[in-house]
This record gives sequence, structure tokens and C-alpha cells, in this order.
Amino acid sequence: MSQPIPTAPDAANVADIAACASANAAAQAAAQKVLRIHPDDDMLVALDDLAMGEVVTDAGEQYLIATPVARKHKFARRAFAEGEVLRLYGVPVGKAVRPIRRGEAVTTENLAHYAAEVELQATEPYTWTAPDVTRWDGATFPGVVRKDGRVGTANYWLIFPLVFCENRNVEHLRNALERPLGYARDDLAAFTLSLLNEDMAAPAPAPRPFPNVDGVRMITHAGGCGGTRADARHLCKLLAAYADHPNVAGVTVFSLGCQNAQIAMFKEELARQNPDFDKPCLIYEQQKWEGGEPAMMQAVVRDTLAALAEANRAQRTPVPLSHLKIGVKCGGSDGFSGISANPTMGLVSDMVVTLGGASILAEFPELCGVEGDLIRRCVNDEDKRRFLGLMRDFEAKALAVGTHFADNPSPGNIRDGLITDAMKSAGASKKGGSSPIVAVRDYGEPAPDQGLSLLCTPGNDVESVTGIVASGANVVLFSTGLGTPTGNPIVPVLKIASNSRVAARLHDLIDFDCGPVIEGRPLPEVAGSLLDMVVATAGGQYQAKADRLQQYDFLFWKRDISL
Repeated sequence: MSQPIPTAPDAANVADIAACASANAAAQAAAQKVLRIHPDDDMLVALDDLAMGEVVTDAGEQYLIATPVARKHKFARRAFAEGEVLRLYGVPVGKAVRPIRRGEAVTTENLAHYAAEVELQATEPYTWTAPDVTRWDGATFPGVVRKDGRVGTANYWLIFPLVFCENRNVEHLRNALERPLGYARDDLAAFTLSLLNEDMAAPAPAPRPFPNVDGVRMITHAGGCGGTRADARHLCKLLAAYADHPNVAGVTVFSLGCQNAQIAMFKEELARQNPDFDKPCLIYEQQKWEGGEPAMMQAVVRDTLAALAEANRAQRTPVPLSHLKIGVKCGGSDGFSGISANPTMGLVSDMVVTLGGASILAEFPELCGVEGDLIRRCVNDEDKRRFLGLMRDFEAKALAVGTHFADNPSPGNIRDGLITDAMKSAGASKKGGSSPIVAVRDYGEPAPDQGLSLLCTPGNDVESVTGIVASGANVVLFSTGLGTPTGNPIVPVLKIASNSRVAARLHDLIDFDCGPVIEGRPLPEVAGSLLDMVVATAGGQYQAKADRLQQYDFLFWKRDISL
């Protein structure tokens, strides 16, 4: 990475014991082929492909490899009988479905998903040791300060429909605004012309008449009608949260007129989201427009340009790092994600919280099996009950339609070493670090501006990021072992690679490489570099790869059926 490597904070101050254990193990195993994540684990991780008959060593103990073990996969440290529970990251992650030999690869053929039952119990108050953040004391980033004091990491004008019937008008407006305002890119247009042997070149980028507006961003979606009223209201709630987000200067909204997601419903949700909402909100209802669509679209362009002139008055100003509100997410995960990228992001989460900011941990299906640790970290008893209730409700709804959390790992996850949901969850939860949990929120609910929150979202990449941003995150950290292009219309999404191979191969998608953790670089050192990138991104000094590729994904979580 081009980011400078900072002086590492004292590792003794890093509270996440499991993350430190994995990082220390990685350092010790840098010249080895295997890694033990936690002292109590029943499996070892292969850092390279292991051949049958090969002998490897961990902590002075030798293991004869009984079957081939692919890189990122695990093998058993001892023999297991059918029905025995195996642990990884120090927690149960699966149950043997047939005998497993010592040194045998652990696969979907011999291990099934298993997560320990969790009940609410009285526990001692949770304590933790905050990481050393003295290097960032007094640090600032250039933020966009709104009238109510909230701080954005960008200044966008947002355009969206209340119903899918208006997606075409959103696209028309994209074509009318992006190129003339200097926000369009023509990489493939120029390439197409070259293939056609045309003499004319792609249009040169236009100068930006509104330099303080970072972009005109569009949302299209498949909702707003045809489903339940509950889904229509839920969509309006999410769109209201996006309109109110501090990264948004104002909105242009299209309505057909007869849809479930009525203008009145959207305005109700906007008032619930923020009773003092005072941004420009331009709304156009096509069925009531006299003069037809061309006349309406011309009025939309005129009005939006006038509003952009006002939005251009915004200026970035230095603000403390306490205004950071990060979301942490993983997707396209592999067997290294929970060893390198997720613990690194977890330590960054702890650092942001220590600096007075906020962090949001989502993806409830990928917290299956680690509920006990998260409940123990909840500050309030009500949040403990709500977290467990949301988890059980989510699982019950999955069971009602014939599926289960156990079905969460994708073919790519399984192929690269994450063979059960509990195994995937144990590594995924490391994104949340070890700070106390101050709130539990349902999908789209605003998260507090300080401390770590749990947010109920699916594991689906875009549905989850959409919800994280609706809850107020102003930078999203997204770990991946296989690679993903996921972005967001209004918030930068930084892609964090778990291994250096994917970081090099997909360099156009990946912002930061955590592969050095696997190679033995201290976790606090790598986390410090990542925090520096977060600060640079928040201040507009670094552009996320997803934004460079114009990857602006929005997909809301529909919880009801279509009618």
C-alpha cells in the first residue's frame, strides 16, 4: 500500500485476546506452513497446500498429514469420533459426522455446522483495555459539517424513485447531469470507438461547475409497489435515512402516483427520521404532471441545477476523529479473512471507539455461534435481550421458508476454507473488535454516534451495506478474501483483502492488503495503516476503488412476500 506504516501501538494494550492470539500465531508461523488461531483449537490452518504424508510442526508438536489439505483449509489436531464437537477461534464450529483422523483435512464430508445454545445469564460487568491511540490524539480530517452539527465524509446530491416504475426517469436524469457536470467516466466508450476504428474520440471530461459537490448519485430499486404495505414503508424508511444522511446535501425524488410507497408515506418516515429535516427535497409526481414527461424532466433538470448551486456552498472544515462512524462488513470471505483482515478491522473499530467515534457490526447470520461473547459485551441488559431476540426471530423466519443459518456459507466460502456457518461466524465476528456494545439496532435504525453497535442485517453484501449506511455509517470497511466490487451511492466502501494474492490480482477493486498479517507483521502496525486510510478517505484525500469504478449499489432487505 502507498500508506505509510506507522509506529505500532503497544500490543499489550490491544484488548481483543483472540485477535492478538491469531496475530501472534501468524508472526510465529511466518516461516511455517500451519497456524493455530487459538490455544484451545482442535484444528490447524494450512498456510500453503499440504501434501499427504508431509510432516508439519506447530508449537513443537509434529503432525503427519493424512490427506491433502488445501491452502486456507484446516486439519484435525487429534482423532475425533462421530458426534464430537470441534472448536476453532476457541469456540465450537462444527460436529463430526463421521470419524476424523489426526492430520485429516476437515471438509463438508466429515464436519457439519454446530453452534452452542445460548441463554441469557447473569454475568460480571464487561471490562476491556482500550488500544493505544496516542498517535492520533488531536488528529482531524476535513469533514462536511451540516447545520445540525453532524459531519459527512462527502457532499452528494442524491436522486431516487419511490417506485421501480420511475427508474427510467432516474436514468434519464443521470444521462442529463453526469456528463455535463463532469462526473461521468468514458473509459469503455473510448475503447468501443477504438474497436470500431472510428476517428472520433470519446468526449473529453467536462469541467465541474460545482466543485464542492462530490457527485450526483442515483439510486434505482425494484420496490415501492407489488409487495406488502410493510415493505413499501420499510423502503420509505430507508430512503428517508439516505436523504437525511450527512453525506447528502439534498434529494430529487420521483413518484409515479399510484404506488404503495406514497409521497405522504415517504414524508412521514422523513419526519420520523429527523423532525428537523431542512435539506432541499424536490419531489415530482408524474401522474399529476401537466404537459407530459418531457416537460416534467426539463423542470427536474432546472430545479436540480439550482439546488446544486446551493449545495456547492458547502466547505470541508477540520473536525476531530470522533466524527468517524464506520461500518464493518465482510463478503467473498476465505479461510484467511478471520485471521488477517477481520481482526485488523476489529482493532480499527476499537481505535475509532477509543477516539470517541462509532462502529457498526452487522450480518446477524454470521454471528451464529458467538452470541455468548457478544451478549457478555453488551452494556445494557435490554440490548442483550434484544440481540438474542433478533437472532432467534431471524433464524425462525429462515426455518419457516425451509432454510437455516447453516446454509449461509457460499460455494466460494466453502471452496476457500469456510465450511460451516459457525466457522465463518467465528472469524466474521472479529470485525467488531472487543469494545463494549452500547446498542443493538434493527435494520435501518439510526446507530449511536459513539461506541460499538450491533445491527441486524442479512449477510447479503449489498443488503447489509445498504442497511449499515442507513444507520449512519460515513465510511464502510469491507473485508474480502475472494474479491468483490461492492460499493454504495453515498458512502465510501473500502475493500480490505485478507491475502496478498487477491490484493495483487484484483488491484482495481482492493484498497488495502492485510496479507502482511499472515506473513507475520504485527496486527497493531497493519491496523494503524488502515486507520490512516480511513482518515484520508473521510477527508476526501483518498478515493475508494469502488467509487473510482462507479460501483454504487443499493438493495433493501425485503422481509415480506410479494403480492
